[in-house]
Amino acid sequence: MDFHELIINRRSIRKYTEEPISPEDVKLLLEAALLSPTSKSARAWQLVAVEDKDTLQRLAECKPAGAISVGRCPLAIAVTVDSTKSEAWIEDASVAASYMQLQATALGLGSCWVQVYGRFAADGTPADQYVQEVLGIPETCPVLCIITFGHPDEIRKPQDTEKLKWENVHIGRW
Repeated sequence: MDFHELIINRRSIRKYTEEPISPEDVKLLLEAALLSPTSKSARAWQLVAVEDKDTLQRLAECKPAGAISVGRCPLAIAVTVDSTKSEAWIEDASVAASYMQLQATALGLGSCWVQVYGRFAADGTPADQYVQEVLGIPETCPVLCIITFGHPDEIRKPQDTEKLKWENVHIGRW
């Protein structure tokens, strides 16, 4: 699959089979993040890979909506960056997360971005603080997102390139 096919076929998958992800594939997912570019080559990302079902279920409670897939996946990776080492931590974490999602698609796995930063748990606790507490992540490492991974248990159609919003592209100036 070439890159264009990869980005057309990458879709958010929220339903997974019970089949575990092989250690080799987990390594490739993590390696994809570690190969991602960072501001000033800070390489300050921090990743927490979780396969424990009880912990995944606790993480699914980081916000009242949109995190159910965390409790139903065989692997989730919390993506954070040491904010004392990178002022562009949100961008660095975003690129690392995106690289992992593209790697997942190339491996035939599904993935879904679960936004954490700027969201809140049911009791009003900031979701990133909730995740930090569950996973023992230091305060200096805000959690941007959790990416869920698994063998897809749903079929999503590829993106329709006929529906691209070319009107949002400006050449030379607005």
